Amino acid sequence: MVGAADVLYYAIHFKELRSIIQWQTWHQPVHERKPEKESPSLYTCFELLDLTSRSFSAVIQELHPELLVPVALFYLNLRGLDTIEDDMTISLDQKDPLLRNFYEITEKEGWNYNGNGPDEKDRDLLVQFQNVTEEFRKIKPEYRAIIKDITQKMGNGMADFCRNAEFNANGVDSIKDYDLYCHYVAGLVGNGLTRLFVESGLANQALIQRPQLQESMGLFLQKTNIIRDIREDLDDKRRFWPKEIWSKYVGEFEDLFKPENKEAALNCSSEMVLNSLNHADQCLFYLAGLKEQSVFNFAAIPQTMAIATLELVFRNPDIYKKNVKITKGEACRIMMQSTQNLKLVCEVFRSFTRKIHKKNTPKDPNFLKISIACGKIEQFIESIFPTQDPKTIGQGPAAAGQTESPATAEAQSAAMAQEAKWDTIYLLLAVMGTLFFISTLMLGIAYMFGARFDIALDQLRQGRFFKPDREGVQSIIQKHDHGEL
Repeated sequence: MVGAADVLYYAIHFKELRSIIQWQTWHQPVHERKPEKESPSLYTCFELLDLTSRSFSAVIQELHPELLVPVALFYLNLRGLDTIEDDMTISLDQKDPLLRNFYEITEKEGWNYNGNGPDEKDRDLLVQFQNVTEEFRKIKPEYRAIIKDITQKMGNGMADFCRNAEFNANGVDSIKDYDLYCHYVAGLVGNGLTRLFVESGLANQALIQRPQLQESMGLFLQKTNIIRDIREDLDDKRRFWPKEIWSKYVGEFEDLFKPENKEAALNCSSEMVLNSLNHADQCLFYLAGLKEQSVFNFAAIPQTMAIATLELVFRNPDIYKKNVKITKGEACRIMMQSTQNLKLVCEVFRSFTRKIHKKNTPKDPNFLKISIACGKIEQFIESIFPTQDPKTIGQGPAAAGQTESPATAEAQSAAMAQEAKWDTIYLLLAVMGTLFFISTLMLGIAYMFGARFDIALDQLRQGRFFKPDREGVQSIIQKHDHGEL
């Protein structure tokens, strides 16, 4: 339900409201899932998918029919694994074999698990996991082999970290350990999805020979989420920021959250952003290898959301106080651009990279490295989509001198903003006009079938705005009853 704060926010931010309306009105999935043709167990799987992650569920359900079920089951398998690993109420003696043998469970008929704590948010997935195993046995053997392989590797990696006493006591120690942890929980996902895409014939086979690109797709998302969720993880007594980084700025991890260490904490978070930003150009390189539109959308949306989130958390002190997120209007605008082509995705990356560069400050010890990382992203985008017009180059110095003045550029920007504002107003008027027409039509049909609007108006004049009791209804009937009938 829309709150008063949302109404006030979007009354001021016209462009975001416009993006929401456009996404809801004009977005057409490349492929649509057909629930009416699904078995009861598969239908339950998609219900569980909605419960575990609405954002991923939405993009998965728009995938090509060849990949729809395999990717959904892949996600549910890994989410089940993650639910066991995250649950601190499960003893290590129970958790270790569950994680290491989970890949075999994926095909075990009737298997489910109710050993999670009552507060574990995704426990229902494991309680009803027999639906996942039933559908998993139906997909192609090639897909099953890929999913089992990734599940086995991830389960072993998670179990190793759970067994690591140093990790449990102090969180991640070195950047190398940080990369290894992100590899197990996200890099392997990128590898598995790539193998599924190529096996289905919907991605360039050359991606298989580029493991660093697959790895970057997963690590860019995971590292961005780890930066954003620092407050939430601290409250849950978990630490994922590597000590090798935060120990440069504070003596104890908890010191990052103290107001007197604000500047040090911001410098620490900027180094974390830098670590994540180094994967951005390889993500764009990877997206260039996806041939089918729904697969491209599936991969591109999380990446553009990640670069937008990185810009939001960069030098933002609020990350130490709460979980910050991009607004719904901004998310819709990004999704509109991310579901078209690589050039527009690159424009999203370019836009947020420039915002990061603008927020960068010489006071930050990471200033130069961040500037170089931003330049590297822009250089990569420029290499595949040059902004310099070849025709202008061919016309020589005279044409090259015909550049827009700052005043002209500013005037054009203001004109575009004004046009966007009026587009939003016209769109709202169109919606209101449509609602008025439909309401009038419905009232007219009701009148033709004998609706007594005069009675309703009479009751309103008497100040009766709610449904009358039984006696009140009888009195109204007697007052307006036609004797001849």
